[in-house]
Amino acid sequence: MSNLVLIGFMGVGKGTVARELIKQTGKFGVDCDDLIESIENRRIKTIFEEDGEEYFRNLEKKTAKWLENNVTNTIISTGGGFYKVENLNKIGKVIYLESSFEGIITRIKSQPNGDKKLAKRPLLKDMKKATTLFNERAPVYREKADIIVNVENKSLENVVKEILQLVK
Repeated sequence: MSNLVLIGFMGVGKGTVARELIKQTGKFGVDCDDLIESIENRRIKTIFEEDGEEYFRNLEKKTAKWLENNVTNTIISTGGGFYKVENLNKIGKVIYLESSFEGIITRIKSQPNGDKKLAKRPLLKDMKKATTLFNERAPVYREKADIIVNVENKSLENVVKEILQLVK
């Protein structure tokens, strides 16, 4: 199995699914947002506030190139906009974690400290804009994906089981 690259809208559960896949497969895991925060020594929210989205997207491109050239046999969770990098399919098998917008918001709010988790996502500050962004991205996620897994109303165990069956 090559790299598995999890894409999907912010809050859909890419990091959670990645951690469970790592646990079950024994593979290494990389979170693109964590890499970027480490490189910049700043939180994503701060990068957006201080330098803007375009700067952040350039950091994602740099991260994507590094992943393509240096990372194998790894579970990779990405940020919601990472699907835009040109070399996405060269990094690994792309798995789109699909859910409705309402399902994602419900998922975030149902977690411990859900309101804080919602607040830390700069692009979810304005729900109307976030809905528009979701509607723009959803068809592109589908187009970029090698595998689509609907995660709405499914347990983490079932989502991971489905992914593992599909990547065999």
